[in-house]
Amino acid sequence: MNDDRDRPEIDQCASGAAFRRWYWLKSELVAFAREHGLRVSGGKDALADRIAHYLDTGDRAGAGEPRRPRSGSTFNWATVTLALDTVITDSFTNGPNLRAFMKRHAGPSFRSSIEFMQWARDNVGKTLADAVAEWRRIEARRKAGHKAPIPAHNQFNQYVRDYFADNPGGSMATARRLWAVKRRRPGDNRYRRSDLKVLSENNSGVTESAAD
Repeated sequence: MNDDRDRPEIDQCASGAAFRRWYWLKSELVAFAREHGLRVSGGKDALADRIAHYLDTGDRAGAGEPRRPRSGSTFNWATVTLALDTVITDSFTNGPNLRAFMKRHAGPSFRSSIEFMQWARDNVGKTLADAVAEWRRIEARRKAGHKAPIPAHNQFNQYVRDYFADNPGGSMATARRLWAVKRRRPGDNRYRRSDLKVLSENNSGVTESAAD
């Protein structure tokens, strides 16, 4: 896993393809976008696409970039009194109002999750009664050992999950230590058992808590 090649700065990448060989923190992508006059809105994947396009074309406007449609609903999930027959809208948000409602109807252990929020976004038009039933289904699957898919952009969480699957007695400190080295290498950032070799290398004392 040891490699003498240092990760370049983003502006040292000659093309979008060269840029995509490396793992970048979202904070790095935002800083580059601001410095070069690119929009910083959107998630990490959108930022990466925008930067790759800029490196290939010099286009700051992101011509042809798909834009997320704006919400067409004026329903205010933060203030409206919610009921089981409340219809899920495209403005659905997870705030104190929703959490209080879900704890009353789904149980005090309610916690939102990426899987639950994705279900809500995909099921505009259904009701909060449906949402309560879905959260209970997700929770039952979680207790049975099901692990929800991790979004592709969250490479750190995927790395940690794969590390612990291969090393049940491992520690988060070790996982972070390995990831700190792994993310500075080009190419695939998925966990490999060979990554463990870094523990016996002289320069493996890298510690880093940043993950994005």
